[in-house]
Amino acid sequence: MSTSTEATLDPSSVLPGYRAHLDRAALAPLSRRSYLRRVASFLDWLGEHPEHGQALVDARARDWAVRDYRGALKDARRAPATVNAALAAIDDLYRHLGLGPAKAKRESIPQGAPRALSDVQLRRLLRALEARDRPRDRAVVALMAFAGLRVAEVAALEVADISLTARTGAVRVRRGKGDAERAVPLPAEARAALAAWLVIRPDEGPALVPGPNARPLTVRALHRAVAAAGRAAGLDLSPHALRHTYVTRLVRRGVDLATVAELAGHRRLETTRRYARPSDEDRQAAVEALAVDY
Repeated sequence: MSTSTEATLDPSSVLPGYRAHLDRAALAPLSRRSYLRRVASFLDWLGEHPEHGQALVDARARDWAVRDYRGALKDARRAPATVNAALAAIDDLYRHLGLGPAKAKRESIPQGAPRALSDVQLRRLLRALEARDRPRDRAVVALMAFAGLRVAEVAALEVADISLTARTGAVRVRRGKGDAERAVPLPAEARAALAAWLVIRPDEGPALVPGPNARPLTVRALHRAVAAAGRAAGLDLSPHALRHTYVTRLVRRGVDLATVAELAGHRRLETTRRYARPSDEDRQAAVEALAVDY
Protein backbone atom coordinates (compact mmCIF):
# COMPACT_ATOMS: atom_id res chain seq x y z
CA MET A 1 0.00 0.00 0.00
CA SER A 2 1.08 3.56 -0.59
CA THR A 3 2.23 5.60 2.41
CA SER A 4 1.72 8.98 0.78
CA THR A 5 0.53 11.55 3.23
CA GLU A 6 -1.93 12.79 0.59
CA ALA A 7 -3.63 9.45 -0.04
CA THR A 8 -6.86 8.40 1.67
CA LEU A 9 -8.96 5.26 1.69
CA ASP A 10 -12.67 5.13 2.47
CA PRO A 11 -13.09 2.86 5.51
CA SER A 12 -16.39 1.48 4.18
CA SER A 13 -14.62 0.18 1.07
CA VAL A 14 -12.12 -1.89 3.05
CA LEU A 15 -14.43 -4.35 4.78
CA PRO A 16 -15.41 -6.53 1.76
CA GLY A 17 -11.76 -7.16 0.90
CA TYR A 18 -10.94 -7.94 4.50
CA ARG A 19 -13.88 -10.35 4.69
CA ALA A 20 -12.52 -12.19 1.65
CA HIS A 21 -9.10 -12.27 3.31
CA LEU A 22 -10.62 -13.90 6.42
CA ASP A 23 -12.41 -16.50 4.32
CA ARG A 24 -8.99 -17.69 3.13
CA ALA A 25 -7.27 -17.42 6.51
CA ALA A 26 -6.38 -20.49 8.59
CA LEU A 27 -8.67 -19.46 11.44
CA ALA A 28 -11.50 -21.16 13.26
CA PRO A 29 -14.98 -19.92 12.25
CA LEU A 30 -15.48 -18.27 15.65
CA SER A 31 -12.18 -16.39 15.28
CA ARG A 32 -13.13 -15.20 11.79
CA ARG A 33 -16.42 -13.80 13.06
CA SER A 34 -14.70 -12.14 16.02
CA TYR A 35 -12.03 -10.51 13.83
CA LEU A 36 -14.60 -9.32 11.33
CA ARG A 37 -16.81 -7.80 14.02
CA ARG A 38 -13.94 -6.00 15.72
CA VAL A 39 -12.48 -4.68 12.47
CA ALA A 40 -15.90 -3.48 11.34
CA SER A 41 -16.24 -1.53 14.60
CA PHE A 42 -12.82 0.05 14.07
CA LEU A 43 -13.67 1.01 10.48
CA ASP A 44 -16.96 2.53 11.61
CA TRP A 45 -15.04 4.57 14.20
CA LEU A 46 -12.60 5.75 11.53
CA GLY A 47 -15.52 6.85 9.38
CA GLU A 48 -16.75 8.99 12.27
CA HIS A 49 -13.33 10.61 12.80
CA PRO A 50 -12.20 12.36 9.62
CA GLU A 51 -9.05 13.61 11.36
CA HIS A 52 -7.79 10.04 10.88
CA GLY A 53 -8.49 10.06 7.16
CA GLN A 54 -5.05 8.69 6.23
CA ALA A 55 -5.02 5.93 8.87
CA LEU A 56 -5.49 3.16 6.31
CA VAL A 57 -2.66 4.23 4.02
CA ASP A 58 -0.01 5.93 6.16
CA ALA A 59 1.99 4.21 8.91
CA ARG A 60 2.25 7.21 11.23
CA ALA A 61 -1.45 8.02 10.85
CA ARG A 62 -2.19 4.34 11.48
CA ASP A 63 -0.38 4.47 14.83
CA TRP A 64 -2.15 7.65 15.94
CA ALA A 65 -5.55 6.30 14.95
CA VAL A 66 -5.12 2.96 16.68
CA ARG A 67 -3.89 4.63 19.87
CA ASP A 68 -6.88 6.97 19.86
CA TYR A 69 -9.23 4.03 19.22
CA ARG A 70 -7.68 2.19 22.13
CA GLY A 71 -8.38 5.26 24.26
CA ALA A 72 -11.97 5.33 23.05
CA LEU A 73 -12.46 1.71 24.06
CA LYS A 74 -11.02 2.41 27.50
CA ASP A 75 -13.27 5.48 27.87
CA ALA A 76 -16.17 3.17 27.07
CA ARG A 77 -15.05 1.00 30.01
CA ARG A 78 -14.13 -1.99 27.90
CA ALA A 79 -12.18 -4.65 29.81
CA PRO A 80 -8.42 -4.87 29.16
CA ALA A 81 -8.83 -8.27 27.52
CA THR A 82 -11.50 -6.84 25.20
CA VAL A 83 -9.25 -3.93 24.25
CA ASN A 84 -6.37 -6.29 23.48
CA ALA A 85 -8.61 -8.54 21.40
CA ALA A 86 -9.66 -5.50 19.34
CA LEU A 87 -6.03 -4.49 18.81
CA ALA A 88 -5.16 -8.01 17.66
CA ALA A 89 -7.92 -7.92 15.03
CA ILE A 90 -6.82 -4.45 13.89
CA ASP A 91 -3.25 -5.73 13.54
CA ASP A 92 -4.57 -8.42 11.22
CA LEU A 93 -6.38 -5.79 9.18
CA TYR A 94 -3.21 -3.78 8.74
CA ARG A 95 -1.24 -6.86 7.73
CA HIS A 96 -3.86 -7.42 5.06
CA LEU A 97 -3.47 -3.81 3.94
CA GLY A 98 0.31 -4.16 3.77
CA LEU A 99 1.13 -1.58 6.45
CA GLY A 100 1.93 -4.03 9.25
CA PRO A 101 0.74 -3.86 12.86
CA ALA A 102 0.33 -0.51 14.57
CA LYS A 103 2.72 0.62 17.27
CA ALA A 104 0.19 0.61 20.08
CA LYS A 105 0.75 -0.85 23.53
CA ARG A 106 -1.47 -3.60 24.83
CA GLU A 107 -3.36 -3.22 28.07
CA SER A 108 -1.95 -4.86 31.20
CA ILE A 109 -4.18 -7.64 32.47
CA PRO A 110 -4.03 -8.27 36.22
CA GLN A 111 -3.25 -11.91 36.92
CA GLY A 112 -4.48 -13.72 39.96
CA ALA A 113 -3.88 -17.27 41.06
CA PRO A 114 -5.20 -19.99 38.70
CA ARG A 115 -8.64 -21.30 39.59
CA ALA A 116 -8.50 -24.05 42.21
CA LEU A 117 -11.00 -25.83 44.42
CA SER A 118 -11.29 -24.77 48.02
CA ASP A 119 -10.89 -27.42 50.71
CA VAL A 120 -14.67 -27.40 51.17
CA GLN A 121 -15.25 -27.98 47.44
CA LEU A 122 -12.62 -30.71 47.29
CA ARG A 123 -14.23 -32.48 50.23
CA ARG A 124 -17.60 -32.24 48.51
CA LEU A 125 -16.14 -33.71 45.32
CA LEU A 126 -14.53 -36.66 47.14
CA ARG A 127 -17.77 -37.44 48.94
CA ALA A 128 -19.71 -37.32 45.68
CA LEU A 129 -17.21 -39.72 44.08
CA GLU A 130 -17.54 -42.11 47.01
CA ALA A 131 -21.33 -41.97 46.82
CA ARG A 132 -21.31 -42.69 43.05
CA ASP A 133 -19.14 -45.80 43.65
CA ARG A 134 -17.06 -45.36 40.50
CA PRO A 135 -13.52 -46.43 41.34
CA ARG A 136 -12.20 -45.53 37.89
CA ASP A 137 -13.35 -41.92 38.13
CA ARG A 138 -12.11 -41.66 41.71
CA ALA A 139 -8.66 -42.84 40.58
CA VAL A 140 -8.60 -40.38 37.68
CA VAL A 141 -9.57 -37.46 39.92
CA ALA A 142 -7.02 -38.51 42.55
CA LEU A 143 -4.18 -38.56 39.99
CA MET A 144 -5.02 -34.97 39.03
CA ALA A 145 -5.97 -33.52 42.43
CA PHE A 146 -3.42 -35.38 44.60
CA ALA A 147 -0.56 -35.94 42.15
CA GLY A 148 -1.03 -32.95 39.83
CA LEU A 149 -1.01 -34.91 36.59
CA ARG A 150 -2.13 -33.27 33.36
CA VAL A 151 -5.03 -34.94 31.62
CA ALA A 152 -2.80 -36.14 28.76
CA GLU A 153 -0.39 -37.59 31.31
CA VAL A 154 -3.20 -39.59 32.91
CA ALA A 155 -4.30 -40.85 29.50
CA ALA A 156 -0.77 -42.10 28.77
CA LEU A 157 -0.28 -43.99 32.05
CA GLU A 158 0.22 -47.73 32.15
CA VAL A 159 -0.27 -50.05 35.10
CA ALA A 160 3.51 -50.48 35.32
CA ASP A 161 3.82 -46.73 35.98
CA ILE A 162 2.10 -47.12 39.37
CA SER A 163 3.96 -48.45 42.39
CA LEU A 164 2.11 -48.94 45.67
CA THR A 165 3.08 -50.26 49.08
CA ALA A 166 1.28 -50.15 52.41
CA ARG A 167 2.70 -46.73 53.28
CA THR A 168 4.17 -45.25 50.10
CA GLY A 169 3.49 -44.97 46.43
CA ALA A 170 4.53 -43.14 43.30
CA VAL A 171 3.46 -42.58 39.73
CA ARG A 172 6.01 -42.40 36.93
CA VAL A 173 5.14 -39.87 34.24
CA ARG A 174 7.11 -41.10 31.24
CA ARG A 175 6.13 -38.40 28.80
CA GLY A 176 5.21 -35.17 30.48
CA LYS A 177 5.12 -31.75 28.86
CA GLY A 178 8.14 -31.44 26.57
CA ASP A 179 8.64 -35.23 26.85
CA ALA A 180 10.10 -34.73 30.34
CA GLU A 181 9.97 -37.67 32.74
CA ARG A 182 9.28 -37.34 36.46
CA ALA A 183 8.27 -39.45 39.43
CA VAL A 184 5.53 -38.09 41.69
CA PRO A 185 4.95 -39.44 45.22
CA LEU A 186 1.37 -40.43 45.95
CA PRO A 187 -0.33 -39.36 49.19
CA ALA A 188 -2.71 -41.66 51.04
CA GLU A 189 -5.86 -40.49 49.24
CA ALA A 190 -4.36 -41.21 45.81
CA ARG A 191 -2.93 -44.56 46.94
CA ALA A 192 -6.31 -45.68 48.24
CA ALA A 193 -8.12 -44.62 45.08
CA LEU A 194 -5.62 -46.34 42.78
CA ALA A 195 -5.56 -49.52 44.87
CA ALA A 196 -9.36 -49.76 44.70
CA TRP A 197 -9.29 -49.24 40.92
CA LEU A 198 -6.54 -51.77 40.29
CA VAL A 199 -8.56 -54.47 42.05
CA ILE A 200 -11.44 -54.21 39.55
CA ARG A 201 -9.64 -52.79 36.50
CA PRO A 202 -10.34 -54.88 33.37
CA ASP A 203 -7.30 -57.01 32.57
CA GLU A 204 -7.06 -55.72 29.01
CA GLY A 205 -3.76 -54.31 27.80
CA PRO A 206 -1.26 -52.17 29.68
CA ALA A 207 -3.27 -48.91 29.93
CA LEU A 208 -4.06 -47.88 33.49
CA VAL A 209 -7.43 -46.49 32.36
CA PRO A 210 -8.46 -48.59 29.35
CA GLY A 211 -11.21 -47.54 27.01
CA PRO A 212 -12.90 -49.45 24.19
CA ASN A 213 -10.80 -52.20 22.57
CA ALA A 214 -8.30 -52.05 25.47
CA ARG A 215 -6.89 -48.78 24.17
CA PRO A 216 -6.15 -45.97 26.64
CA LEU A 217 -9.12 -43.77 27.46
CA THR A 218 -8.89 -40.63 25.34
CA VAL A 219 -8.24 -37.15 26.68
CA ARG A 220 -11.73 -36.13 25.61
CA ALA A 221 -13.28 -39.04 27.51
CA LEU A 222 -11.28 -38.11 30.61
CA HIS A 223 -12.56 -34.52 30.33
CA ARG A 224 -16.11 -35.88 30.24
CA ALA A 225 -15.51 -38.15 33.25
CA VAL A 226 -14.13 -35.27 35.32
CA ALA A 227 -16.98 -32.96 34.30
CA ALA A 228 -19.53 -35.62 35.29
CA ALA A 229 -17.86 -36.06 38.67
CA GLY A 230 -18.02 -32.32 39.15
CA ARG A 231 -21.71 -32.15 38.29
CA ALA A 232 -22.43 -34.82 40.90
CA ALA A 233 -20.83 -32.49 43.45
CA GLY A 234 -22.48 -29.35 42.10
CA LEU A 235 -19.20 -28.07 40.63
CA ASP A 236 -18.16 -26.84 37.21
CA LEU A 237 -15.04 -29.00 37.01
CA SER A 238 -12.20 -29.59 34.56
CA PRO A 239 -8.89 -31.50 34.68
CA HIS A 240 -7.08 -28.14 34.69
CA ALA A 241 -8.91 -27.10 37.86
CA LEU A 242 -7.89 -30.33 39.58
CA ARG A 243 -4.22 -29.88 38.65
CA HIS A 244 -4.39 -26.24 39.76
CA THR A 245 -5.86 -27.43 43.06
CA TYR A 246 -2.88 -29.73 43.62
CA VAL A 247 -0.29 -27.03 42.97
CA THR A 248 -2.19 -24.35 44.89
CA ARG A 249 -2.57 -26.55 47.98
CA LEU A 250 1.15 -27.32 48.01
CA VAL A 251 2.08 -23.64 47.70
CA ARG A 252 -0.41 -22.53 50.35
CA ARG A 253 0.96 -25.13 52.75
CA GLY A 254 4.42 -23.64 52.55
CA VAL A 255 6.16 -26.16 50.28
CA ASP A 256 9.10 -24.38 48.63
CA LEU A 257 8.52 -23.41 45.01
CA ALA A 258 11.43 -25.45 43.63
CA THR A 259 9.93 -28.64 45.08
CA VAL A 260 6.45 -27.74 43.82
CA ALA A 261 7.82 -27.05 40.34
CA GLU A 262 9.53 -30.46 40.28
CA LEU A 263 6.39 -32.26 41.43
CA ALA A 264 4.19 -30.45 38.92
CA GLY A 265 6.58 -30.81 36.01
CA HIS A 266 6.98 -27.07 35.52
CA ARG A 267 9.99 -26.19 33.40
CA ARG A 268 10.01 -22.57 34.59
CA LEU A 269 9.81 -21.49 38.22
CA GLU A 270 7.81 -18.43 37.13
CA THR A 271 4.96 -20.76 36.18
CA THR A 272 4.88 -22.07 39.74
CA ARG A 273 5.02 -18.56 41.23
CA ARG A 274 1.64 -17.81 39.65
CA TYR A 275 0.05 -20.08 42.25
CA ALA A 276 1.39 -17.91 45.07
CA ARG A 277 -0.65 -14.94 43.85
CA PRO A 278 -3.75 -14.09 45.88
CA SER A 279 -7.12 -15.26 44.61
CA ASP A 280 -10.31 -13.18 44.72
CA GLU A 281 -11.24 -15.06 47.90
CA ASP A 282 -7.87 -14.18 49.46
CA ARG A 283 -8.33 -10.49 48.71
CA GLN A 284 -11.88 -10.50 50.07
CA ALA A 285 -10.77 -12.27 53.26
CA ALA A 286 -7.96 -9.71 53.66
CA VAL A 287 -10.30 -6.73 53.64
CA GLU A 288 -12.90 -8.50 55.79
CA ALA A 289 -10.20 -8.73 58.46
CA LEU A 290 -10.47 -4.93 58.79
CA ALA A 291 -13.93 -5.27 60.37
CA VAL A 292 -14.41 -3.55 63.74
CA ASP A 293 -16.70 -5.00 66.39
CA TYR A 294 -18.52 -1.94 67.79
